[in-house]
Amino acid sequence: MARDYLQKILTARVYDVAIESPLEVAPNLSARTKNTVLLKREDMQPVFSFKLRGAYNKMAGLTQAQLKRGVIAASAGNHAQGVALAAQVLGCKAVIVMPVTTPGIKVDAVTARGAEVVLIGDSYSDAYEHALTLQKKRKLVFVHPYDDPDVIAGQGTIGMEILRQHPRPIHAIFVAVGGGGLISGIAAYVKSVRPDIRIIGVQTVDSDAMTRSLKAGKRVTLANVGLFADGIAVKKVGEETFRLARKYVDEMILVDTDAICAAIKDVFEDTRSILEPAGAVSVAGAKAYAERTGIRGEALVAIACGANTNFDRLRFVAERAEVGEHREAIIAVTIPEKPGSFKRFCATLGARNITEFNYRIADPKEAHVFVGVQVQGTAETAKIVRTLTRNGLKALDLSENEMAKLHVRHLVGGHAASAKNELLYRFEFPERPGALMKFLDNMRTDWNISLFHYRNHGADSGRVLVGMQVPKQEMPAFRRFLAALGYPYADESANPAYRLFLG
Repeated sequence: MARDYLQKILTARVYDVAIESPLEVAPNLSARTKNTVLLKREDMQPVFSFKLRGAYNKMAGLTQAQLKRGVIAASAGNHAQGVALAAQVLGCKAVIVMPVTTPGIKVDAVTARGAEVVLIGDSYSDAYEHALTLQKKRKLVFVHPYDDPDVIAGQGTIGMEILRQHPRPIHAIFVAVGGGGLISGIAAYVKSVRPDIRIIGVQTVDSDAMTRSLKAGKRVTLANVGLFADGIAVKKVGEETFRLARKYVDEMILVDTDAICAAIKDVFEDTRSILEPAGAVSVAGAKAYAERTGIRGEALVAIACGANTNFDRLRFVAERAEVGEHREAIIAVTIPEKPGSFKRFCATLGARNITEFNYRIADPKEAHVFVGVQVQGTAETAKIVRTLTRNGLKALDLSENEMAKLHVRHLVGGHAASAKNELLYRFEFPERPGALMKFLDNMRTDWNISLFHYRNHGADSGRVLVGMQVPKQEMPAFRRFLAALGYPYADESANPAYRLFLG
């Protein structure tokens, strides 16, 4: 079957709109991983993403009658821009259905090319369902973002270019996976020409539909998807892409938000270009693979698949990149509440760069300090904790504590002895008008809000930490409230960071 796709890829019509993107060595990443890391710069395409390849290849094969009727697509952003550009070049109308959570930079780019944009729902899946309804109603031609052989073949031209640009040995190609169109096309071509090259898919830990599907041997539908890497936030992979992935994908790797942020910074330092989170997922996967396997001297190719991100998201990326690279440790330290303790604490840390220090008096005997320290890796973090402990200072590493990194660092000193029956929950909801009111409308008015922290991170999902005073006898009603709300949540009432700084 790879042979069938080989012909489709070799004859794909993509270069009317796409460039043969460069395959560039990333010198700093290569030095740090002790391998040759090559970036396939799809972020340099006219729409700053690979998606125009598949969209144009599909639409260029439509009849004049189909083009006259017009096309419709559902997209979180990058496919939308590819369809809009293709429609502009081919002279047909295009309707694009996008989630309300789509970054504004992507929406503006689509409308600028003359396409009609319909915003609906919180995820790609919501937009997809609405697009199918509109397609039937308006008799438009549907251009699927990934589950279409012509779209897959268009994306597969990337694999063709890689092998032509780097005829020398390649150990592995790392590809971000959402619905699976990109990795299916690349894998189908590469495995038919150079089957020795490993094809490795990379997903986020909270949008891992392909990973779960391959493990289960059937397509799995996720109840929710994380929206940080919105370009690959897909609840269910395609039927054809899943079939191809089962045949040709060697391995899947999962990465978290911190690792993605670190990868964005890595690429910036090597290229001075800023990838979107989904665009940097493959780089994070390549780094994780090199660290886990310990390989040296190999060629690792990562597809830098997109660079459409809102500028205000960069604040969050910069904040988390150092932690993701294990170059900043977040530590909670308990010191005696008496003169000279702070000086003793700093002396124990030694000549290290303190990146953050939060403290407020809350107890006459003990002081809890939230501190960020520049480190060279997890081993140094562990060494600092041991050193503090040996010197009689209780220390807790919070570098992997999501609540501490998102919220507590901005709330240190918020102890409240009067907050009886307090529950602490972390919620995630789409960053859209009305989301907060939905939360408040569903909550009973006699449950007092004792703590509330929200900070706009420029992402597609809002992260809120909420303290609520709920009497024990009303816990069944509280659990019903959580179920009816429909937002992802985590109970943080037992989180040590909460106990130290807020409880």
